Amino acid sequence: MSSPEAEPSAGPAAALPAVAPQLRALRRRASLTLEAAAREAGLSPAHLSRLETGQRQPSLPMLLSLARIYGTTVSELLGEAAAVREAVTRAGDMEPTSAGGWTYRQAGSPGRGMQALRVQVPYGAQGDIVRVHPGEEWLYVLKGRLRLRLGDALHRLAPGDSAHFDSLTPHRIAAEDPDGVELLFVHTLLQSPTAALCLGPTQGDLS
Repeated sequence: MSSPEAEPSAGPAAALPAVAPQLRALRRRASLTLEAAAREAGLSPAHLSRLETGQRQPSLPMLLSLARIYGTTVSELLGEAAAVREAVTRAGDMEPTSAGGWTYRQAGSPGRGMQALRVQVPYGAQGDIVRVHPGEEWLYVLKGRLRLRLGDALHRLAPGDSAHFDSLTPHRIAAEDPDGVELLFVHTLLQSPTAALCLGPTQGDLS
């Protein structure tokens, strides 16, 4: 599969005059440098700079990638409408998304400084992955029991227990019981995709 930068331009930059200023404004709103945003999108900083100055027109794959990184929609990138940020999220609107065996449901509005998720962690899923990234995390155990490794310390959390920690502390999360665990999870790393949160598998287990 080709990278977003390899996609051909769909026409003259003047065809989408609102894109260039929106790209720069939304990158700055997400507190990302040009270099960091380009790296996450699979672009060179020079290429992203040309997009932000209107010298190049982004392809649809580029727009999709940048919208994901900036926590917004393609419509907002195109200047068509601001992203809707409802104060209330209804249970029926929490569509499940699966990644790495975990199931995520968005429990808050996109584009906010804090991201709230309802997460189901099956037994044995991602328990060997160490995560290290900027920001803070807060989690609350709704159902089941959780094993949380923070640095060298191991914590076992039951329903009603919570944890709040600096995400630069190496951490691992795993379900303690075969029935899995369900969490309410809040983090401040708006701009990073899930893959960027992981250092990779470690030797041994959480016990």
